[in-house]
Amino acid sequence: MADPVRIALVYPAVLGTYGDGGNAVVLTQRLRWRGIDAETVPVEIDQPLPDEADLYVLGGGEDSAQTLAVSRLANGSLRRAADRGAPIFAVCAGYQILGETFLDGHGDAHSGLGLIDCRTDRLDGPRAIGELLVDASAAAVGVLTGYENHGGRTVLGPAATPLGVVRAGIGNGHAGADGAVQGAVVATYLHGPALARNPALADHLLSRVTGPLAPVDDREAHELREERFRAVRAAGRGMRRGQWRPPARDS
Repeated sequence: MADPVRIALVYPAVLGTYGDGGNAVVLTQRLRWRGIDAETVPVEIDQPLPDEADLYVLGGGEDSAQTLAVSRLANGSLRRAADRGAPIFAVCAGYQILGETFLDGHGDAHSGLGLIDCRTDRLDGPRAIGELLVDASAAAVGVLTGYENHGGRTVLGPAATPLGVVRAGIGNGHAGADGAVQGAVVATYLHGPALARNPALADHLLSRVTGPLAPVDDREAHELREERFRAVRAAGRGMRRGQWRPPARDS
């Protein structure tokens, strides 16, 4: 019997402020629905990060949580995972600490883990709070929906590419983009949890571990997505060029 796919949930007690631990639950369940044995492995702040996990998930947190998490991960454990090609999915604070530098609430700069060629400072305007809609760069992923709550502006360097183009909301707060992709690392400002709202993105990550995946019934997820699309249209929040464009298709 094959070993189960292991989804490592990194420091959920400190990087789980916005319910992003649900991303690991989604990944695990989507494999089980397909008859693939899988398990979520919570890794607490005082535990070593497992070298043998198949996929790693990091969520959002406060400034103190960021600095604590990056100090514990500075031992190179997450970099080793990235170097062997294990997918890493990071949201908000988790995204920022994977970059080169980020700022804390006092404006002091901290070194990140350097897994993404990006730097995070502060947004010029008010804090980004509300629905976020993104056209993913990967065609198979389609339109991404989520909720953002952050004060960071993340500027990508040449080694990183955006996860997608912002249709509504703020995202990175730079160059009309949200998130970053670099090697096996995928990062975003989308909460929700992101993978519950965006099953195609979840499968995109999982396929890097398992290969092609059989379809599953995502009718409930699609209903949620359609409701969120309507909410963004009704609010008219931060839409680029002031226009709403309905998704060409849901995926």
